[in-house]
Amino acid sequence: MAMWWSSVKSRVVLAGVIGCGWTGLLAAAPLLNEPVLPVPVCAGVNADKSLLGKRLFHDFRLSMNNTMSCATCHPLDQWGMDGLSRNVRADDSRATMHTPTVYNAAFNIAQFWNGRAITLEEQVDEAVRVDLGSNWNDVVRKLSLDADYRQDFARLYRGGIQAVNIRDALATFERSLITPNSRFDRYLRGEEEALTRQEKQGYALFKGLGCVSCHQGINLGGNLFHRFGLLQRIGPEGTDDESGELDRFAFTRNPEDQGVFKVPGLRNVARTAPYFHHGQVATLEEAVTLMARGQLGRRLTMGERDLLVAFLRSLDGMPGGECP
Repeated sequence: MAMWWSSVKSRVVLAGVIGCGWTGLLAAAPLLNEPVLPVPVCAGVNADKSLLGKRLFHDFRLSMNNTMSCATCHPLDQWGMDGLSRNVRADDSRATMHTPTVYNAAFNIAQFWNGRAITLEEQVDEAVRVDLGSNWNDVVRKLSLDADYRQDFARLYRGGIQAVNIRDALATFERSLITPNSRFDRYLRGEEEALTRQEKQGYALFKGLGCVSCHQGINLGGNLFHRFGLLQRIGPEGTDDESGELDRFAFTRNPEDQGVFKVPGLRNVARTAPYFHHGQVATLEEAVTLMARGQLGRRLTMGERDLLVAFLRSLDGMPGGECP
């Protein structure tokens, strides 16, 4: 147990250093005895590159037919996800799995449900190619016709408008998309009154049941892979889950990765329904019930479920991350 927690703590600290700089890490340093750390208040990214990335994130010219942008599937005013079980791509095909939120993705160990993209830059590359149905030659050609883009890229990047620089700007912007200062974060920083008694009991139950063994760190998840439905299949009756062939095994070809997916982060989880990689669970209450049964072999009482849901609702943060 001590070795496991040492490993978890090391990953959490490293994420804080890489994603948010020393300012964010030092703000969290007194709380390393907890399995969960608050989201740093400062994302620590290059502001000019992030601003350029924000423009690109909303630019329809990144898609094959100028009909979609990154924000189509990750609308920032809807907590970074579209609320659909599976979205429709630029070529009118349907995505194979539920689109996760882009908020706090910087704290994930990898991107996509099976972790096939290690970095946000790799995630951008695949999103442009698969979801937006485009290619970098076409994207560069279209953006190069824009005088403002030519000026901004020339100012910020050696080589101007190139695929590598577009990827970097988009990834920089995505790293800025954090949601600090949830009521739970304020509680972790010492504001006892930030949580209700019920929410504190929910957090204690969350740890006591063992949920925290997978959902820990800054993002309450996102930093490891685990078998989905460890003890029992997870999903409502009649779930049409075609994504079973798109687990981590589909990427690694390691037989031990069959049925394994990235553990999702729980930040803003009350705002990001539907749930799971198949996106066919509509409510947080049902998701909590199914996870307890499938992963822990535990049938929750209604009171236990309500305590856990109350805690999870305290994880809502506010989009931010700008440094003073």
